[in-house]
Amino acid sequence: MTQAVRVVGGGLAGSEAAWQLARAGVPVLLDEMRPLRRTEAHQTDGLAELVCSNSFRSDDALNNAVGLLHEEMRQLGSLVMKIADLTKLPAGGALAVDRQAFSAGVEAAIRQEPLITLRRQEVMALPPASGGQVIIATGPLTGAELAADIARVGGQAHLAFFDAIAPIVLRETIDMDVAWMQSRYDKEGPGGGNADYINCPLDEATYQAFIAALLAGEKTDFKEWEKDTPYFEGCLPIEVMAGRGPDTLRFGPMKPVGLTDPRTGRRPHAVVQLRQDNALGSLFNMVGFQTKLRHGEQVRIFRMIPGLEQASFARLGGLHRNTFINSPLLLDAALRLKAMPHVRLAGQVTGVEGYVESAAVGLLAGRFAAAEALGQAIEAPPPETAHGALLAHLTGGADATTFQPMNVNFGLLPPPPPGTRKNERKQSQARLALERLHAWRQGCGLQALATPGNSASSARSQLEV
Repeated sequence: MTQAVRVVGGGLAGSEAAWQLARAGVPVLLDEMRPLRRTEAHQTDGLAELVCSNSFRSDDALNNAVGLLHEEMRQLGSLVMKIADLTKLPAGGALAVDRQAFSAGVEAAIRQEPLITLRRQEVMALPPASGGQVIIATGPLTGAELAADIARVGGQAHLAFFDAIAPIVLRETIDMDVAWMQSRYDKEGPGGGNADYINCPLDEATYQAFIAALLAGEKTDFKEWEKDTPYFEGCLPIEVMAGRGPDTLRFGPMKPVGLTDPRTGRRPHAVVQLRQDNALGSLFNMVGFQTKLRHGEQVRIFRMIPGLEQASFARLGGLHRNTFINSPLLLDAALRLKAMPHVRLAGQVTGVEGYVESAAVGLLAGRFAAAEALGQAIEAPPPETAHGALLAHLTGGADATTFQPMNVNFGLLPPPPPGTRKNERKQSQARLALERLHAWRQGCGLQALATPGNSASSARSQLEV
């Protein structure tokens, strides 16, 4: 009988890794520390909880790298993508999900998979080799004891950065006499709509007053051990961006391009966008408004935004510390710790940034562990694929001396052939990626993993109840 693989962490990466192992016929012991030990960011005990945005970002497979990653994951039988597609919400060209339904769907599939045993317990040190293969997928909030043990084994101090959470507003408290519904450039989303975002307009005077308030607002105090921890550039707090220049936000999350205020017929000076956060449409999150402002200051300052003067907040923004390792130094090409080859790492703890990227690395770790458990050769996905490009970046493509969290992007993939037109470069890379992925699926010996299983069907049934 095949020895069980232990997966530590029930987030997106751990759930995906466990699912991939089970679909290959390998038994799994899945350990999740909540509710025995909670984190500063999680609100529930559910598997695959989305603690920040509810968006998986662009779903455009031919023009956006994360959309390409979505499509690759679908073709590889991803549980995360299957449940995301079942719980999606209107979000223009993005794939956004009902966060509660998503978590419930993932947990239902995991619980109903006979080869997965879910255990609620905390793992505080790397398990010994005598217990067989292990996948550590504890995410950006890895417990201090386990993080210290990883650092000890790897011989390198772990790295960390701050990641901020955006506020969520009750839809009924948004003044729609001021705000309006529109997607940028009226772009049609997966659901067919072209008005999926609520837009709150700011004229120049209001924008300048808002920036001044952000800069003057009282911020959360850092603990002594957190003071020297850098932010991740892809998820900066709104007030940190405001401090980089008066127009930084107008060219960032508050950019007004592609939007027209129906009251004036003109483009506003700046815009705050809100995106639907649940299936009922009762909650909307403030896009790009991660913050470390104190809660009282958030209410006061964000109510300066036209349309949000009477806003009620279902959740205010917050700040938590994320932990990740220096993967180019510590991991081999199959995501194994060089110092402890029976241990693989997966998800954000490896230094990828984003829900989808984390789940994709979990998918790879699960497939690699399954191949090893079944005595098959471990074959990495081609570097022309989004999965292969992420893996190559983590395990040697990045400069270890300057290693930082990374989202998937076309810059990680090999360039298209010389002479490719500029406006066709991304599509050329995407088409080649999907071709190479198909060939890899057929040749790596684990293509059966892409076949939908009964557990996913059960998850659909539960979601429809």
